[in-house]
Amino acid sequence: MSKNDTQTIGIIPARYDSVRFPGKPLVDIRGKTMIQRVYERASEATELDLVVVATDDLRIRDAVQSFGGQVVMTSRDHPSGTDRVAEAALQYPDARLIMNIQGDEPFISSEQINQLVCFIQERPTLEIATMAKRITERSLVENPNVVKVVTNAQSQALYFSRSPIPYRRDRSAAVIYRKHIGLYIYRAAILERITRMNPHPLEQIEKLEQLRWLGNGLKIGVTETTLESIAIDHPEDLVRLEKFMDQL
Repeated sequence: MSKNDTQTIGIIPARYDSVRFPGKPLVDIRGKTMIQRVYERASEATELDLVVVATDDLRIRDAVQSFGGQVVMTSRDHPSGTDRVAEAALQYPDARLIMNIQGDEPFISSEQINQLVCFIQERPTLEIATMAKRITERSLVENPNVVKVVTNAQSQALYFSRSPIPYRRDRSAAVIYRKHIGLYIYRAAILERITRMNPHPLEQIEKLEQLRWLGNGLKIGVTETTLESIAIDHPEDLVRLEKFMDQL
């Protein structure tokens, strides 16, 4: 498939020098690197025309090429994965939709990817879309590493927070909490625009870049999934991942 044939692209940003988990993309997970597992899962999505890894590290490039994956080299100076995705997307000027697939979720589902693509395609006024899942474990509600999201009646994000939202003032009220799953899809013009936005105060407080987009008035659609996914932020998370794999 040529670059001119790609309408919907999945880009996996991957860097080696993670502060919390150096070398994370190349960690071995039962015989395959994490980046290979993410790439293979994403490649199963029928709604994507192309999957590519965006990296600044030759070790990651070589690993991706060794299993036959496509890779684009990017600058080392990007402050976020979104900026890395945006640079890689410049290689595909005819793409209309660009998905940012987190490189630390080795068991992201192709069903979730397909669902998100269809969600934004059916809503032409949306500029960005992402995903959430209902929280069933109370400990996750209180965990600041689990980002929560609340939405309006049009399935658009009102706010993302590391705090439990909504706050249950009436202790007898039934509350549904949803955790944010870091899978994003952007319209190409918006992706270029958001990389030029200045940081927003809410973003700086919560350390969540999606608050920059909300703070600048962009609409972020949120579709709900029932499928679980495990993100690897720290080496200790590999223990949870092993338990998750045993249940598959």
